Amino acid sequence: MSDGAALAGPDGALRCPWALSTEDYVSYHDEEWGRPVHGDDALFERISLEAFQSGLSWITILRRRPGFRTAFAGFRIEKVAAFTDEDRERLLADPGIIRNRAKIDATVANARVLADWAEGELDEFIWSHAPDPAARPAPKTLADVPPVTPESTALSKALKKRGLRFVGPTTAYALMQACGLVNDHLETCVARSAP
Repeated sequence: MSDGAALAGPDGALRCPWALSTEDYVSYHDEEWGRPVHGDDALFERISLEAFQSGLSWITILRRRPGFRTAFAGFRIEKVAAFTDEDRERLLADPGIIRNRAKIDATVANARVLADWAEGELDEFIWSHAPDPAARPAPKTLADVPPVTPESTALSKALKKRGLRFVGPTTAYALMQACGLVNDHLETCVARSAP
């Protein structure tokens, strides 16, 4: 049983305890989570997947990510912005994704908003909300990792003001963690200082 501190994985290296519950999590934790993500389409994908995760476990989304990528045209903003009512019905019938009408509608609506932004604008906008990395010490246990921060609240408000949906402060913070705007790997985690 963990007290929320880093635990030894199958290779003996210390990792954030959540990363050890499944093999899928180990690779996601080691290779993706907390690494900087740039590019409008890549960030749109993360915004969309974090919205679909709301109320569910991340492993559910992670295991369906290939299906999401296929269903949502690789999360290319211009393609998703052009989705029709027929595409919406196709998505609602697709067992490879989470068939939640509100989240599907939000993803398409968000793409339509973002399609009007200049190239690189979403990347610049999101990264402008990254906090100073020195502002918070490395978390020692999971109890030191907040669900919401002033920066995620500001990002959420700014995205909503620009017309995006399903981007509450908790979802915005999960996005910040996943995309490397913050480094919430525990202090002794092998991935904390990984390139």
